[in-house]
Amino acid sequence: MGILWYGGRIYTLENEGNTVQAVLTSGGQIVATGNPEFLRAKFHKEIAKEHNLQGNTMIPGLVDSHMHLIGHGEKLLRLDFSKIKSSAEMLDMIKQRASEVPKGRWIIGEGWNENQLEDSKILHRTELDEVSPNHPVLLKRICRHALIANSKALQLANISKETIDPAGGVIVRDDDNHPTGYLLDKAQDMLLSISPFPTLDEIQYALEFSIKDCYKKGLVGGHTEDLSYYGSLENTLKAYENVVEKGLKFRSHLLVHHQVVDEFHLRKRENGPFIEFGAMKIFADGALGGRTALLSFPYKDDPTTSGVAIHTKEELEELIKKARRFKMEVAVHAIGDLAFEWILDLIEKHPPGDRQHDRLIHAQILREELIEKAKSLPIILDIQPRFVGSDFPWVIDRIGEENLKSCYAWKTLIDIGIPCAGGSDAPIEPVDPILGIYAAMKRTSDYEKSGKSYMPEQKLSVYEAVELYTKGSAYAVHKESKQGMIKQGYVADFTVFDQDIFAIDAEELLNTNVIMTVVDGDIMYKRGQ
Repeated sequence: MGILWYGGRIYTLENEGNTVQAVLTSGGQIVATGNPEFLRAKFHKEIAKEHNLQGNTMIPGLVDSHMHLIGHGEKLLRLDFSKIKSSAEMLDMIKQRASEVPKGRWIIGEGWNENQLEDSKILHRTELDEVSPNHPVLLKRICRHALIANSKALQLANISKETIDPAGGVIVRDDDNHPTGYLLDKAQDMLLSISPFPTLDEIQYALEFSIKDCYKKGLVGGHTEDLSYYGSLENTLKAYENVVEKGLKFRSHLLVHHQVVDEFHLRKRENGPFIEFGAMKIFADGALGGRTALLSFPYKDDPTTSGVAIHTKEELEELIKKARRFKMEVAVHAIGDLAFEWILDLIEKHPPGDRQHDRLIHAQILREELIEKAKSLPIILDIQPRFVGSDFPWVIDRIGEENLKSCYAWKTLIDIGIPCAGGSDAPIEPVDPILGIYAAMKRTSDYEKSGKSYMPEQKLSVYEAVELYTKGSAYAVHKESKQGMIKQGYVADFTVFDQDIFAIDAEELLNTNVIMTVVDGDIMYKRGQ
């Protein structure tokens, strides 16, 4: 059944500013583009339906290149601290939730960030005990590389004064060596491993909730890492399969965490066009918020640490060699410059196969020589433009002004020819791609009203920013000849806005609404319905 889309501004993204008047789709693919009268005349026997865009703007469907799709749904369903302004407000929310659920039930919260709080406070376990003495409390920091827990949760995990820090993790302690409840990176696993795993129904519900929210934000797909967090790979995959069977079309590209890669390779069944598998995911370091991103220099505001290596360089090498034995690419979380350097060294030593490329995720703290080396290697960078808004200005105190020159350098990376894709890292940051596009263009802080741009020379144009979420995301998964543009033979995935995002002022982006999200030729979301 052919569908004719016309009556609006249709940007193809083949080149900057390139538009067409109409698009004909059939069977989930773009059949032709051009003048609507010409298409009607040529394909009149095939056109069964027409959609008048009513003057709205259509672009290729937006795809988030790095997210945690189920985690985004969980955040929407849990206590959400991402917009609070004080630690007292956090405590009030926990106290309220404790009054609503049976004793002994876990209270889980998401998204707290001490840098946005008026008192910049990281809560102590004893403060959590006061408002929730009868419930284990687990509160995940915005970066998900740190959490805070109350005494009841620590007791269930057998974390005490005598507990030794695990490799790749830190149990933060007070002056008497007692755990404060603040756990960094691999230390979190001690608590996460004994917190209740969601059931298949709960995973599926969170996934459905997440996908429907992504539709509202104009997303037609996402590259997601979920497979190792919910009890078993099979359990998680079953949730994805069930959601697809219910008709929720969303192009899910699943990274395979190294902890489940063996289980993954025992699987044989196919998963269809809306569930595909990608690179082996590895974490090289932590995050800047908890000072666990691995740097080549001491943190400016805490010279006692240079971050945390989740794995030694030798262990990372073994993981990459394992991926190569499976003929897999790797997708490596690397925020700090030393973590990034290690991975570049190992990719150079153990390159991916023919027509493959590896993915380095975040690439925030870099040095000029690392950027030059990255240019010569078969890699793509998954960047998160929104991190500029959430990390500045506090990151300057964290790493020092003198170390900022080649950091968050999106424009430099693109200009020298390193392929880049754009994502949100949701639930760490909001999933809305408009916010990512705006951040790439403006580079302002979420915490200031001055409108100051940080490293303004790294600003992207709206076209460059949109390319990250379209052509960039497609290239990341070797779909550049099928996705990311409105062109004959490409998938019929579209995002439709009520404003021409290429013609309006950047500030107006924040007032732009998604009118329709189209996946595989089907309208999955329509504003007002």
